[in-house]
Amino acid sequence: MWDAAYQEEAYIFGTAPNDFLAGAYDHFPKGDLLSLGEGEGRNAVFLATHGYQVVAVDAAASGFVKGQKLAEAHQVAVNWQHADLNDYSLGKQRWDGILSIFCHLPPELRKKVHLGAVHALRPNGVFLLEAYAPAQLRYGTGGPQSLAMLPTLSELLQDFPGLKVLHAQTIERNVTEGTRHTGLAMVNQLVLKKEVVSIDV
Repeated sequence: MWDAAYQEEAYIFGTAPNDFLAGAYDHFPKGDLLSLGEGEGRNAVFLATHGYQVVAVDAAASGFVKGQKLAEAHQVAVNWQHADLNDYSLGKQRWDGILSIFCHLPPELRKKVHLGAVHALRPNGVFLLEAYAPAQLRYGTGGPQSLAMLPTLSELLQDFPGLKVLHAQTIERNVTEGTRHTGLAMVNQLVLKKEVVSIDV
């Protein structure tokens, strides 16, 4: 599905970064970031322009052709990795930050990936997410048409045991990104931190 969609000449989600990410990216420590379901590269390129070392993973390789063009236009480098999240290893204490922007997954895979992110973050690492909420089905302005792919904020928070909540809300906001996200929407937003645990001896 996405391979075909990304073969359109236009960037179907636009070339500007996601608004929530653009306003909250400075929660990420400087260092290595992983972008889940990166698509056409807009968010990875944005972060690379701010000095982060970014790995972008997606199952649709055609999006990375456009992502690479966008990176070259901004004179930055992004490490593009073609992989299915069903099989992709996030590693252990590998990342200073992980982002998931409208990366909607089936429930079991979502839980697996999110728990993997908990283990994959380094101490002080940050996980940042924006995704459509269940009420988005009433808006018709983008996102999955299956309720199973639209977890509640509470369900999302349960996916990340042990992480400190820096920001968590469900809000109505205008999301206009290319032709696929087209107006007023209901979204979940998360910023979570893996705190350093001190051990008294």
